[in-house]
Amino acid sequence: MSRVGLDRIAAAAERIAGHVRRTPLDPSPSLSRSCGVPVLLKRESRQTTGSFKLRGATNAVLSLGSEARARGLVTASTGNHGRALAHAAKAAGVRAVVCMSALVPANKVEAVRALGAEIRIVGRSQDDAQDEVDRLVRQEGLAEIPPFDHPDVIAGQGTVGLEIAEDCPQAELVLVPLSGGGLAAGVAAAIKGKLTQARVIGVSMERGAAMAASLLAGRPVSVEELETFADSLGGGIGLANRYTFAGCRDLLDGTVLLTEDEIAAGIRHAHAQDGEVLEGAGAVGIAALLARKVPLSGPVVVLLSGSNIDPVRHRALVGGDATTAAGAW
Repeated sequence: MSRVGLDRIAAAAERIAGHVRRTPLDPSPSLSRSCGVPVLLKRESRQTTGSFKLRGATNAVLSLGSEARARGLVTASTGNHGRALAHAAKAAGVRAVVCMSALVPANKVEAVRALGAEIRIVGRSQDDAQDEVDRLVRQEGLAEIPPFDHPDVIAGQGTVGLEIAEDCPQAELVLVPLSGGGLAAGVAAAIKGKLTQARVIGVSMERGAAMAASLLAGRPVSVEELETFADSLGGGIGLANRYTFAGCRDLLDGTVLLTEDEIAAGIRHAHAQDGEVLEGAGAVGIAALLARKVPLSGPVVVLLSGSNIDPVRHRALVGGDATTAAGAW
């Protein structure tokens, strides 16, 4: 098994240049005041498809041979990776099938459909969606682009870390949303390779955080997939995980888990103080700072991973009505 290191991430950065945005890294005056150290926001929420996922999907598609592209592409997704793959496939002129569970919010499903991908809604978990991917690979010969556990996907996500290291070489702490581990493993590889003083902490939710549970157990484990404001962080990491578990185990300096109220507070703060519309997964770094769950040393970089929240839910959360927002489940 190959290690996704700086050389592979640097090659991904060259490959995807011109296909994805270099997103801004801006100071957050409100969080800097609250935390007593400089806090900067890496606004990956302003990526073309509304999340960091475009980096990994684009790198993976551009790395494929012509024969694999001709067969068509397939993936399982909680929404953002499917949208990213649909975008990358459309740009390359190839077929894409995106398999999602019934827990994926409708706005994310429609965004994938709008980009021309074929949609399969299967079961109520990421594992159910993955079963359909496996069937399509086996029976129809489609080429799989996994949402996280793939070297080209990890390397693409790692380009976020390269940009952080270039724009804030004095960073001492980077907070990264933690789900399947593609983003966390890629960013940690880039940050650790470039900034020897920096710590990288993965942030997730209390309800169904598979990677955090796996790291605690010392091996990949299954967890029940539950509704959460951080829906993009749901799903398992795969019991046969080949890359992201080891990357997160070896490179992360810790993990933080958040309650639903804390995630909601992060969404509200981002909107009111930083002018950012964030989905729950994108707001977990802010939420961890507000909840005082992170040992601080600055400068701190908070990775805002995505903006693809259902508008009705966002209005309810911003208005302080978490009950109505949860009712969208």
